[in-house]
Amino acid sequence: MFSFDNFLAEKRGPLVMGILNVTPDSFSDGAQAFSRETVIAKVKSLCNQGADIIDVGACSTAPVNDLASAEEELRRLEMFLPLVLRESTVPVSIDTFRPEIARYAVQLGVSIINDESGAFNEEMAAVVKQYGCGWIFMHTGDKSSSQVAEYKNGVVQDVLSFFGEMKRRATEMNIALCQLSFDCGIGFGKTRDDDLTLLASCDVLSEYSPLLIGASRKRIIGALTGIDVPSERVEGSVAVAKLVAQDGAEILRVHDVAQTVEAISNINKGNI
Repeated sequence: MFSFDNFLAEKRGPLVMGILNVTPDSFSDGAQAFSRETVIAKVKSLCNQGADIIDVGACSTAPVNDLASAEEELRRLEMFLPLVLRESTVPVSIDTFRPEIARYAVQLGVSIINDESGAFNEEMAAVVKQYGCGWIFMHTGDKSSSQVAEYKNGVVQDVLSFFGEMKRRATEMNIALCQLSFDCGIGFGKTRDDDLTLLASCDVLSEYSPLLIGASRKRIIGALTGIDVPSERVEGSVAVAKLVAQDGAEILRVHDVAQTVEAISNINKGNI
């Protein structure tokens, strides 16, 4: 069984999750890893730079894109996921909201489901329970990355309520707490003010541990820095990653692994 608790104990500091998009349309790095050669090179690079997890996505959820079909998502994974698992020296996660895709991935050897559905899915729970993999819940406010939800009690309270409900339902299905992680869903169903509020509330949100923050190169970084081009938001992304790690985030989902690893190198359980 995969255990975030054991993984964090071994690392003694925040985990860095390196992003690997095997899509032609991702908002920041579309088409950069869409051949066998580039995927192999990217995996080796992420591992050498210090990634603790490699997060593979085959269906872009960027605001400007239409979702790929389940058939297309599976086709991309069939092309690339076996290569990733063969070359990676660290655990691999699958970034998906589809239980059938998650099942395919964990059957191949993926360790973690990074579930971006924003809801409790009993089919997904059945996969987690059968294979003993990790399960990351992402809050979306029941909206996509191109939509905004209304949070009558405030976005922080809504996220905390969501985390609590996901934890309750998972444990009722006898899924161990150590298999669970929680992502506040920066950019999904939120305004930039909502995003900023959540980033400033990691000390509260980290009640649900491990807390994952995925702000890398997103619109909130553009809003904070005034930089419009996602690939040029590296410094802002790294600065935010360091700040949230100091405030209790234990998993940082990032594009810029080497820079993030260096920035958080002096953060450990003794001084977070």
